[in-house]
Amino acid sequence: MSATITSWLVHYAKLRALALALVTSFVVFAPYESWAADSKASKYYEDALVRYEKKDITGAIIQLKNALQIDKNMLPVQMLLGKALLQNGDVVAAEVALTEALRLGVNRAEVVVPLGQAFMAQGKHKLIFEQQQFNLAGLPSGVQLQLLLLRAAASADLGDVRGAMKAVDEARAIDPKLAAVWLAEIPIRIRSRQFGEAGAAAERALALTPDSAEAWYQKGSVAHVSGDLASTLSAYDRAIKLDATHVEARVARAGLYLDLGRQPDATKDVEELKRIAPNEPRASYLQALLAERDNKPELASKALKDLVGLIDPVPIDFIRYRPQLLMLNGLAHFGLGEREKAKQYLEVFQKSQSNSPASKLLAQIYLGESSIDRAIEVLETYLKSNPADGQAMTLLGSALMSKGQHARATALMQQALKTKDAPEFRTVLGLSLIRSGQASHGMAELEAAYKKDPRQTQAGAALVGLYLRSGQAAKAVAVAEGLVKQQASNASFFNLLGLANGQAGNLAGAKAAFEQAVKLDSGLISPKINLARLDITNKAYDAAAIRLAAILKADEKNTEAIFEMATLSDRLGQAAETQRWLEKANDLSGPKEVRWGLALSDFHLRNGRPGPALEAAKQVSGKAPDDLSVLLAYAKAQLASGNSTGAKSTLASATRVADYNPGLQLQIAALQLTAQNVPGAAYSLEKALSSQPDFLPAMALMTEVELRQAEPAKAEKRARDIVAKNPKRAIGHSLLGDVALARGQTPVALDAYRRAHQLEPSTETLLRLFRTLASQDGGKPAVQLAEQWMKAHPKDARTQRALADAHARGGNFLLARASYENLLRITPDDGEALNNLANVLLRLKDPGAVRIAELAVTKNPNNPNAIDTLGWAQFQGGQTDRALQLLRDARLRDPGNPEIRYHLAVVLAQTGRKTEAREELEAALTSGVVFESSADAAVLMKAVK
Repeated sequence: MSATITSWLVHYAKLRALALALVTSFVVFAPYESWAADSKASKYYEDALVRYEKKDITGAIIQLKNALQIDKNMLPVQMLLGKALLQNGDVVAAEVALTEALRLGVNRAEVVVPLGQAFMAQGKHKLIFEQQQFNLAGLPSGVQLQLLLLRAAASADLGDVRGAMKAVDEARAIDPKLAAVWLAEIPIRIRSRQFGEAGAAAERALALTPDSAEAWYQKGSVAHVSGDLASTLSAYDRAIKLDATHVEARVARAGLYLDLGRQPDATKDVEELKRIAPNEPRASYLQALLAERDNKPELASKALKDLVGLIDPVPIDFIRYRPQLLMLNGLAHFGLGEREKAKQYLEVFQKSQSNSPASKLLAQIYLGESSIDRAIEVLETYLKSNPADGQAMTLLGSALMSKGQHARATALMQQALKTKDAPEFRTVLGLSLIRSGQASHGMAELEAAYKKDPRQTQAGAALVGLYLRSGQAAKAVAVAEGLVKQQASNASFFNLLGLANGQAGNLAGAKAAFEQAVKLDSGLISPKINLARLDITNKAYDAAAIRLAAILKADEKNTEAIFEMATLSDRLGQAAETQRWLEKANDLSGPKEVRWGLALSDFHLRNGRPGPALEAAKQVSGKAPDDLSVLLAYAKAQLASGNSTGAKSTLASATRVADYNPGLQLQIAALQLTAQNVPGAAYSLEKALSSQPDFLPAMALMTEVELRQAEPAKAEKRARDIVAKNPKRAIGHSLLGDVALARGQTPVALDAYRRAHQLEPSTETLLRLFRTLASQDGGKPAVQLAEQWMKAHPKDARTQRALADAHARGGNFLLARASYENLLRITPDDGEALNNLANVLLRLKDPGAVRIAELAVTKNPNNPNAIDTLGWAQFQGGQTDRALQLLRDARLRDPGNPEIRYHLAVVLAQTGRKTEAREELEAALTSGVVFESSADAAVLMKAVK
């Protein structure tokens, strides 16, 4: 172990990432499932929180695990456990706990930084840039700053110096007076050998925090690499005086002492290192160096064995971005004569530090061995980087397709057709074109082949599928009937006929065809599944369950049957079972199968779980990034997760893929409006209208877009054009009402809305009129209109909801109560209506508010507003402990809601936790959001100061 390597090693200690040095201060707070649990779980949590605040991390972890033994779904427990495990160095378990907190509904602002730290500690740096939860958009500025510093450290480790400095600059723009934004720059500058800039950053940090041990250590690190050893030693001394447990300063000073020949001083630092950080591998390495210099080879060998004993158990992926540890272990194994193990670490190290002295050791290892596998490995690496290598495209026809080389198959068949126009050539050509994404051209070739030779049943079967996918059911039936006439014993062709009949609306014919397919081939699964689908359609749920159970008994991994089980469970209202079946289907899906992932994402969206929906959509996006259905599902999940920026980008890709299909472009435009991308919506609608100028839904939406673009004249012209072309439709008049309202012409708008409602009396036209009348005469005309409508349409839930909301806004709580109760007779499972009713009952001081709030949470267990209502109702009812548990959970799910934070503060203040209460009130009052209890919050703030 040469002095050169030792010096480099000690200097490189300054270049570590700051991932685990970021200080976070999350308030940790519980899910609905735990509310019915023994109160002992909540007490365990509260005790753990106190222990955590007192730095008793081990004790906190024990109490949190005790709580989880009672209820594993307590959100605050999982969150605090993740943080505690992270501080305790158990980063894998920390990731598990933090991920579970995300699944249970924690607001991502609470978890992104500690989860990012856990990822970086495992070498999963890239996930911080790839996973959606680390998107800066929508995060509070303080969390953005911490996440940016985390990104800076990750970028530096990945070798992206420009990206690292960009992240530091963005963090500094948020708060330039925070020392951390200057300290983060120093290791990046050192790595780029920009010592002047590094020194300037160190001085700025010290000016902000003159008594910071970290700042003095960083100043010393700059002096160390610059060769100013006197200043280096002075800075390290100051850092250790300020914090005797500063490991990095101890390591660096011990190394410097070794370089200076001050072995007794180095020995003292190493001994202290072993005391304060007994598992620090660099201390063992320094021990080995000292033993070697003292000519004590046995002690040196023991120290090296201690070192590899510390690093070897750590998965190499955890330390791939910790080059110092990679090199240390490589050097130690080399020193112990374990060349193969040394190579494993030095090869990974070499990728990021190719000019270090350790390169010579790796070269010696390569020279000492002879292996042809290396040549093979290089070749495989090259081929992975060049997947379009021409040598791989030598197979013909269907063999090429079976290998996935569809472009080559197409070229070969086109060449073959130049010599002979054979239908079998066109069949292969058509199939290859379809599989390479050119469906329209492929269909044309298949139609030509089948027309010329109806015996080309492969072409016919493919055509049936294409016709079904494009909605041409009549054509599909005709071809399928031709196929079964040719081959009356072919069960697959009868299955195709059943599918075609089903899409054509001939359910009896579909059932007969499927049953014939099963009769011909009892081992064919597709017609059995299709019969189960018919059963579900006809609400014959028991029959469907029997069919599907029989299929899964024979093949438990049949994803088609598994998905239909999910469909059946969904129809029966069994949400947990539905999710279980969908997840199982998705887990078993192939590398190109996206259907089950899309279904899982849609299921999560329908059940108010945007995070899991986004993860499912992201997974299928990796399989088929240009598939339109995937793009649309991904965009919907992004929107539900609050990532409008990402949704805009995804929808831009969808617009390109959808080409000029008016229906698809209309759908994309509507999503663009949800993403607040008005120009993007306009572009999609222009494409839709360019192919179908009179497409009414697109014309109507374009009118709305023009209003949003502050172009009322264009909007009015388009609305009048719609009226002219559709004089008996309400939509044109409704749009004219929208234009008038945008111009502030309320009487004109009312006339237009009345006209629309006269032409087409519907909920839609009524609600437009209702909303406008709500601003007239205290809202009385609107209420009268809705009440009259409800007499004739007692099942109209939307109007009943609008009426109830109007009563509540007007302070007419008795009428609001009656209206919400009427609404719940129409929609008894309406969680929002239950929550609103509970709030009304609270205003009326009705003790029944608790029961209604509990029902609301049962319907929407992840909704922070519903949880808050229940918590507040429990508090009003004197159930303080339960209220605290609920309100902590609600606050954790929606930390940006000042009303929730105020409610939590009230309970915290009453239970004596005034510091926490003050923090919650400060966050609520400085949020910039107007909330109902702001005056009460200000009064309470004075009381807890």
